[in-house]
Amino acid sequence: MKALVVKAKNQTEMKFVSDLLKKLGIQSTLMEIEEVEDRAMSALMKKVDRSKKVSRETIMKKLKVS
Repeated sequence: MKALVVKAKNQTEMKFVSDLLKKLGIQSTLMEIEEVEDRAMSALMKKVDRSKKVSRETIMKKLKVS
């Protein structure tokens, strides 16, 4: 199943949409923008190719350049 993310302009609009969904019998959850970002980052991290190994030296070289 998919989800719909709605970003309201203000608290009044958020309450209106939330109440409307409730009246329609549609389950909804209010989340802070940070929570949405965390979920998106988690989904991206799950898609990363973890089959390749990188040496510690290579990682340290990259960190020193930055």
